[in-house]
Amino acid sequence: MKLSELMKGISLAEGCDREIAGITCDSRRVAEGWVFVCIKGANVDGHRFAAQAEKAGAAVIVAEKDTGCVGQLIVPSTRAAWPNMCANWFGEPAQHLHLVGVTGTNGKTSTTYMLKALLESCSHKVGLIGTIQNMIGDRVLPSGHTTPDPYDLQSMLALMVAEGCTYTVMEVSSHALDQDRVGGLVFDSAVFTNLTQDHLDYHKTMENYFESKKKLFRQCRKAVVNLDDPSTETLISGLTCPIVTYSSHLNEATYTARNIRPRPDGVDFELVGIGEIGRVRLPIPGDFSVYNSLAAASCALSLGLPFEKVVQTLAQVKGVKGRAEIVPTERDFTVVIDYAHTPDGLEKICETMKKCSRGRLVTLFGCGGDRDRTKRPLMGAAAAALSDFLIITSDNPRTENPNAIIDEILTGIPVKGTPYKVIVNRVEAIHWAIANAQPGDTILLAGKGHETYQILADGCIHLDEREIVADALRQTAGQ
Repeated sequence: MKLSELMKGISLAEGCDREIAGITCDSRRVAEGWVFVCIKGANVDGHRFAAQAEKAGAAVIVAEKDTGCVGQLIVPSTRAAWPNMCANWFGEPAQHLHLVGVTGTNGKTSTTYMLKALLESCSHKVGLIGTIQNMIGDRVLPSGHTTPDPYDLQSMLALMVAEGCTYTVMEVSSHALDQDRVGGLVFDSAVFTNLTQDHLDYHKTMENYFESKKKLFRQCRKAVVNLDDPSTETLISGLTCPIVTYSSHLNEATYTARNIRPRPDGVDFELVGIGEIGRVRLPIPGDFSVYNSLAAASCALSLGLPFEKVVQTLAQVKGVKGRAEIVPTERDFTVVIDYAHTPDGLEKICETMKKCSRGRLVTLFGCGGDRDRTKRPLMGAAAAALSDFLIITSDNPRTENPNAIIDEILTGIPVKGTPYKVIVNRVEAIHWAIANAQPGDTILLAGKGHETYQILADGCIHLDEREIVADALRQTAGQ
């Protein structure tokens, strides 16, 4: 590719007919004839490695300031230029796709999977990008981040185009929006699920967190928003695109869920639109599932899918791994795995499981290390308020002392409140929960969800809660 093609819409440069062999923002990957883009990150400034990249054979250094290199091209913002360069490098694949982005604190993954199913029910081939995995139709590809970096994202979009996808549904994280990973993309529809406390270790304030989310709605053709969330009014203020709203009770919403009736294995409700009503029998339990399905249905309808087809397909959607996932036990108690790792997420899954449980709700959870510390007591308080017994353990402690994390969780649990037990080792904690389960209990394993690993100070270990539960059931067989 010529440099002029790579920099199209970004900058003009001398020697624009020069052939470029590759592009990267990682100086360790530079090869002869490549372009190196200097990006300033939270901890490392790529400008420091410009000379190293030039020595490794970089033909052009794209920077925001003088690096002293010969083949230097100055742009106002390398972070803004990088996603556009990646799009140019891969032939602007988004131009051949209908993009749908979903953002919010909770519900992104489930909503994207429902949207994929709804679009596929109308014979579209759909790509999916998200936390658990990436997909092209039925083909599964690994996922490193909720929203990939620009190079990997554009590469994935190009692959989806090559394999015949017409739609791409993707989770768009606040980190990705803050770091311009989706810069230059135009979304046919952007969905807002909700906003509650999370990622303050990165964003520092809820205001910053919210502003990152709002960026998505400045680059979409249509906004689909949760009218019941307190942040929505501010979110849609000043937007010039058409707005579609959904709600569990507000008449003024474009789409509303009426007569919500929970079941142990799902929830029934009426989906009400303008002059339309359909009975939905959703095979996933919980009020949060109503919201996820409302978000997906409202978005699908805004894209032109038939109302009846949407209602029919919602009755057939499957749950997502690690989201209110029931683990078979063949015992007189229930084990549920859920990714809830925020105060709001933990509160919602506890509320759902409490309604469904015939006996005690036993909630096992921890909090991640090197992350927002202020949510730890809030999660302790949320779990204590809705559970009959707590098991406080580790999540992904990373470089922090697991006992110190647990101590901060315990400050949110009333002294004479819900009884609890501390077992730092998560595997041992799950074994104890299974061994001490009572008839009718619901054991909620919260925080890990789809993850099959645990991040410790000295590295990452394999940890799949389904395997641990199966092992614990074997050990307690006959008791």
